[in-house]
Amino acid sequence: MVSHTLTGHSGKVMAAKFLGEPTKVVTGSHDRTLKIWDLRSKACVETKFAGSICNDLVTWDGSGATIISGHFDQRLRFWDARTECGSNGVLLQGKVTSLDISKDGKYLLACTRDDSLKLLDLRMNQVVTTFAAENFRVVCDWARAAFSADGRHVAAGSADGSLLVWAVATGKLEHTLQEHGSNGVTAVSFHPHGSFMASVDKKRKAVIWTDL
Repeated sequence: MVSHTLTGHSGKVMAAKFLGEPTKVVTGSHDRTLKIWDLRSKACVETKFAGSICNDLVTWDGSGATIISGHFDQRLRFWDARTECGSNGVLLQGKVTSLDISKDGKYLLACTRDDSLKLLDLRMNQVVTTFAAENFRVVCDWARAAFSADGRHVAAGSADGSLLVWAVATGKLEHTLQEHGSNGVTAVSFHPHGSFMASVDKKRKAVIWTDL
């Protein structure tokens, strides 16, 4: 196994994604920058100055040419990995804690500190659905929400220890799952080829869900 140590950020690194090829990686940090790395030279080849803490990022389209980052200042920013160009993007209603992109590349899921999930249609860069519930409280600035493998559901954990699952088509809450006690759920992830789901909480407990 070959490992790489990439040094250059001055703050916590919150996200790292491959840029459509195995030799390039983009990272987002609390130092308010995104950095693109060449793994062959183990060097930073470009720094993008976002002006706000980056809590998560995703790459869009098969070549990874577009980077979408979510920030403390409530903005989604769109970047062209091939140029220095960026945009102020979309302003949401709370600090962005996580991003996930649907398999078909049409929709972006953003978790925000106004205690909701936002579904954006990337063809219009507009919010088309907001997912919320009376007991849903985002637990921290790095809480992770996710699409299901088939894109029909989204899920996120709450500060009260529950795990909530909404239907994308209707925006309605379908399941409220309890297995974490009162420990805030910080992240959720779906198996890429099935209905299994994993969740983790602040007390270091992981749960695998098999009957969704």
